[in-house]
Amino acid sequence: MQIPYELLGKFFIILAIAALVVLGIALLLGAYSFKKQRILFPNFVLFILYLFYGPAKWICRVFGIKDTLVDEILVEVRNAVMLEGFKKIKDGRVIFLPQCLRHPNCKARCDPLVGYECKMCGLCDIGTICKAAKEKNFEVYVIPGGSFVKKIIKAHRPESCIGVACYPELAESMQGASPFMIVQGVSLLQDGCYNTKVDVEEVIRKMEECNV
Repeated sequence: MQIPYELLGKFFIILAIAALVVLGIALLLGAYSFKKQRILFPNFVLFILYLFYGPAKWICRVFGIKDTLVDEILVEVRNAVMLEGFKKIKDGRVIFLPQCLRHPNCKARCDPLVGYECKMCGLCDIGTICKAAKEKNFEVYVIPGGSFVKKIIKAHRPESCIGVACYPELAESMQGASPFMIVQGVSLLQDGCYNTKVDVEEVIRKMEECNV
């Protein structure tokens, strides 16, 4: 039997065009939701952008748009979808902070199970966040990598978390954690792997949403 290569080729071209159209719609809906703070078809947007994550970033680069827009949409749409559930959680609440927020002269020791143990020395913003978290019934973990998140989830079974990271890492980690708990994300103001910054007031505001 002769394989109809021409027909198969046409089929895959049509399939590719359809996928690009659907992806374009998801990007437009996500960008609108992100800009207007009015979430439209959130589950559709999340599903399509995670499914076509690489192509979505490629489309952004082709049109001269920063490709982190995809990650920003994923984080903010998931924040909106899970916000009401997050507000209802009163116990088992944690905050994951990246170790890159630490001051260069930080003397904290890294525990192999829970990450860095803040000494509240005042050299960086971690101490301020830890102090506010204690008042608002959140446990803080300063982690050197994603493997620590898995350890902590397995050992302590938190019900909700606030994650702090750059947008690409937030998009990935929130997707991984969302089947196990209610998640919210706060992006770094200044990212990188060293001496990063976060809006402390935004992190505290997230915590306060559980106490309204």
